[in-house]
Amino acid sequence: MKKTLGLLIAVAFVFVLTGCEKVGSGDYKEGTYFGSVEYDSYGVTYVTTATVYVNESGVIKSVYLDSTYNSNGKLTTKKTLGDAYGMKATSASQGKIDGGAEWYEQVKVIEDKVLKEQNLDWVTWNKEDSSKLDGVSGVTISANTYVEAIEKALKEAK
Repeated sequence: MKKTLGLLIAVAFVFVLTGCEKVGSGDYKEGTYFGSVEYDSYGVTYVTTATVYVNESGVIKSVYLDSTYNSNGKLTTKKTLGDAYGMKATSASQGKIDGGAEWYEQVKVIEDKVLKEQNLDWVTWNKEDSSKLDGVSGVTISANTYVEAIEKALKEAK
């Protein structure tokens, strides 16, 4: 009985010590934050949105990017279109992404990079085309509106 009680106390003590440890503390306030940017493309106004979720430890746990898109006269989003957006062949022809990558696949690279870095300090822009990211393989899309939408969401989270 004493051994069992001693073991339970020891286990509880370990939980108390490790349970209070803050794992992965971040720089943001807990919550879900939104950023959006309007932009014109070929005479049509679209909206890029970023949704960023920050947990109770201040760590960015998810980033969701999307953009409105007019597909055959119907307003939808690029993520909703998935493979039907049809960017894979274009990105393959640029020779920068072996086999090409669809829009949602390229945006996932940006989302994952924000999660990994926990900020946008890694962003550098291409000198020839200031809307293109440098130093991020797997992204050929113009990323300026996506980065700006994330910036707006993170500014709210500070």
